[in-house]
Amino acid sequence: MEMRMEMKASLCVGEYCETAYNIEGLEIRVYCMEELCYCLKENAFLLDMSIMNDKLVDWIGEECRVRELAKQLYPMVHKQGSLSVFVLTILQYVGIYGEEELQAVAQVLKQGSGLSNLEKRKSQIDYMVEKRKYAAAIRGYDMLLETWSDLEREGRELPAGKVRAAILHNKGVALTGLMLYDKAAEYFREAWQADPDRSHLDAYLAAKRMELSEDAYVAFAARNPEFYTESLELEKSMEQFGREWEQQPEFRQLKLRREWRANDRQKYDAENERLITALKNSYRTSVSI
Repeated sequence: MEMRMEMKASLCVGEYCETAYNIEGLEIRVYCMEELCYCLKENAFLLDMSIMNDKLVDWIGEECRVRELAKQLYPMVHKQGSLSVFVLTILQYVGIYGEEELQAVAQVLKQGSGLSNLEKRKSQIDYMVEKRKYAAAIRGYDMLLETWSDLEREGRELPAGKVRAAILHNKGVALTGLMLYDKAAEYFREAWQADPDRSHLDAYLAAKRMELSEDAYVAFAARNPEFYTESLELEKSMEQFGREWEQQPEFRQLKLRREWRANDRQKYDAENERLITALKNSYRTSVSI
């Protein structure tokens, strides 16, 4: 995701860079110190020690020309200093936030420090899903699950099993974003087996409902009578969603398109071209890094 805020005319510290810095994990590109500060503040809960690296400090010193700040940050990187001190040093130096906002950031960083690296990385990947970076998120979850397996084999301490189930579940969510419902269903099922939480089961059944034709889903439900109550509730929810969908502007637009198809072919073709372009752009966004 590229962050290009309209701040160039009001820069206070350093220079506006031609070369962006990409904040790994968040996949956000920033072009100046003010954009960096905004990103650090708004995503404080997602930050981990990986933000403290020579590449960022080099960018601050060489690209933004804020060499005095870079001198302060290098020792923190090389001596593995506090994440909170590192972030607050940047925010305080640039000075676009008041004391109350800085204290709020410090509190968020303190709360996040109680999470394991796996949990922190999961939060970063979950953020990608929220931003519809589905392909990048799926790759991230795969690496996270591989790391989990490695640590398990080594007998290392791991977070609660619910965390792994949540990783599996959220990978399923990312797969549904790419409309890969069959694969998503398998991850929801695995999440449910790892943690018998109702949300995993509901997601599994919903993915199967989207994957299968109506007849095939009825057959699936018949083969799995243990899901009878949940399947019945799902059908009620689907009916409710259908009624709500009919009240949406998009549904009315589809009805209008049917009328154009019958009565105004030129307008129908023009609208098709517009929608195809929009869908292509949306798909490119969803599969990009």
